[in-house]
Amino acid sequence: MERPSKADLAARIEHTHLQPHTTRSRIDALIAEALAYGFRGVCVPPWYVGYAAQQVPPSANLRIISVVGFPTGYHPTAVKVAEAEQLIAAGAQELDMVMNNAAFHSGDLTAAQEDIAAVVAACHQQGIPCKVIIETGLLDTLENIAAAAHLAAEAGADYVKTSTGFFGRGATVEDVRTIRRAIPAHVKIKASGGIRTAEQALQLIEAGADVLGASRGVEIIKAIRQTP
Repeated sequence: MERPSKADLAARIEHTHLQPHTTRSRIDALIAEALAYGFRGVCVPPWYVGYAAQQVPPSANLRIISVVGFPTGYHPTAVKVAEAEQLIAAGAQELDMVMNNAAFHSGDLTAAQEDIAAVVAACHQQGIPCKVIIETGLLDTLENIAAAAHLAAEAGADYVKTSTGFFGRGATVEDVRTIRRAIPAHVKIKASGGIRTAEQALQLIEAGADVLGASRGVEIIKAIRQTP
């Protein structure tokens, strides 16, 4: 696989800031950086979705992305569905939901899958893609990662996303390869969590990641020396 150019790499990055102490000025900076560097989108805390949607020019090719059931995923399904619906109404164009980790780790795969399917349905009813975070850092084996990825795909996920970045390790090349083998070709992969260098970003894409969630997108792009 040929390595992406600087512009192509930027177009795969979802510029992210989800810390609980995120300020409005940081959201302003996030959007300005995303527009300047040609990032795919900005991933912002739910409270800032409406504000971010107002700040992005209608002509800009910049997606407003937010999170559902973040970061634990063990919220009641009805709460997650309501959150998704409210975020879409506020201007979210894509949503990253956290699967019910408690259900999955308890072996209640039916509950975990139904939870995902309900949020996916709420998104798809409004034409919104839904990514499902399986939190690879909490899954002990590659077999569990594959099982969670397969479950998410079966529930209708548009993307399987590696992690929130809040628990355990972040995305690894082996995680992405494992997910890619476990899901159909039409389901995409978002690698996120701990992506700090350009080389790491490129390795994750080579392993099969379609998009990257990163808070260090600017540093990553600045480190790429090839021409756009």
